Amino acid sequence: MAGTRRETATKREIERKYDAGADGGLPDLRGVAGVADVIDKGVAELDAVYYDTADQRLAAASITLRRRTGGADAGWHLKLPVPEMEGARDEVHAPLSDDVPRALIGLVRSRVRTAELTPIVRLRSSRELRHLVDASGALLAEVSIDGVRADRLAGGTDATAWTEIEVELADDGDPALLDKVEKKLRKAGVHRSTSSSKLARALRETVDPAGGAALVPALALAPVEDSAGAQVLAYLREQRDALVDLDPAVRQDLPDSVHQMRVATRRTRSAFKSYAKFLDRAVTDPVGEELKWLAAELGVDRDREVLTERLTEAIAAVPRTLLLGPVRGRLKIWKVAGRAGSRRKTVAVLDSGRYLALLDRLDALLADPPLRKAAETPATEALPKAMLKDYGRLATRVDHALALTPGEERDVAMHEARKAAKRARYAGEAAGPALGNPADRFAKRMKAVQKVLGEHQDSVVAREALRHLAIQAHAAGESAFVWGLLYGREEAAAAARERELPGVWERASRPKVRAALGG
Repeated sequence: MAGTRRETATKREIERKYDAGADGGLPDLRGVAGVADVIDKGVAELDAVYYDTADQRLAAASITLRRRTGGADAGWHLKLPVPEMEGARDEVHAPLSDDVPRALIGLVRSRVRTAELTPIVRLRSSRELRHLVDASGALLAEVSIDGVRADRLAGGTDATAWTEIEVELADDGDPALLDKVEKKLRKAGVHRSTSSSKLARALRETVDPAGGAALVPALALAPVEDSAGAQVLAYLREQRDALVDLDPAVRQDLPDSVHQMRVATRRTRSAFKSYAKFLDRAVTDPVGEELKWLAAELGVDRDREVLTERLTEAIAAVPRTLLLGPVRGRLKIWKVAGRAGSRRKTVAVLDSGRYLALLDRLDALLADPPLRKAAETPATEALPKAMLKDYGRLATRVDHALALTPGEERDVAMHEARKAAKRARYAGEAAGPALGNPADRFAKRMKAVQKVLGEHQDSVVAREALRHLAIQAHAAGESAFVWGLLYGREEAAAAARERELPGVWERASRPKVRAALGG
């Protein structure tokens, strides 16, 4: 969110957890390659209270939110998993306060929605800290032996205790060191923990006062089915999960996050349309309209980002002798003016009741799928028909665009063809798990068409921005020469894409691509 960067600090944490051996001690890690010394940093007493919803939505997503006192980093800590990196989490730190900081609430909003965050577990740890350093004394990793006591809150009296070892890589450290340390630990009889976090273990081993053993809610995987409906629903679940997972990244303004979130909305809408034969449109159409709204709101930020990158690269390619006037300064003013407003608007959208209601509607749709009778048809029979229907729609639009003379009307027609190519591509991607290589090849061909048409549309959009920049420069008494030069280059780029399209379309429309699908 807009205040997140000022109120919080984020670091990438890469660590591994181990169940301590019978003696609870560490082997001599100075024998690990690259480790010159192990420095005793003393003992710290840590007291952490973990927060979650009553139904443990954060724990189910392997997210932890705690308020901790003691040690060098007292405060609020939110830990978000990094799926592509083993043992990695992004830790967002906020100063100590009585209530959960608003910045952190925003980062978990897509998970908790309007549910209240309350204390669920208290962990008190006695931490023996060691630093692994190299020959120059530089920190390689921190190793801690934690004696932990966990108490369930909200009236619970049952507790559990254990000892564990954590090995956390230093900032910019070599992940290979963790493998070397683990090899040493294994030889000493110390093995990886079966719990992803202290909280997960505490929830598993304590008793919920409301009754029964408390387990972190499992994200049950639906059985693999070969029906068309099952395959489409699996794809829709992936997109819903992507929306929820990307929300905190967008709020933190992480690279490409807005684009990826927007793609998830488009893939969902595309699936609703491509596979409408299997889903009740009375349910999916209203949700699709809300997804269209969200994609448009996100587009304010993303489109400006892409366009700024394009214009910056274009200016960099202009010879210095031709850079007349304060071109870079003018672009910077344009960028900042648009960026400030779009960022505020994006975060406001993610905080809105309309957005949260959309997430709830997606959850409800997936929990009680509006499947039609046709959804029972085997996927290998039904999905190719839907894909070929999208192909036919694309073919009509491409033929129409190619029949027009260059100009505004053709630009519009090529943009419509681009949207059809994207829909056909997404239909192929959704069918991939069921159809395998034929669907993958189809999607790849459609993507190639989409790329050419997308580059053409990017040029159309860039030309409009360049025209406005030229007008602004002229009004300010600056030279508009460079903006006109870039406009001409964009016209040439668009013409090149128009010449390229027939060849790309010929390859994409070869009969064997469709024949592999049974069409």
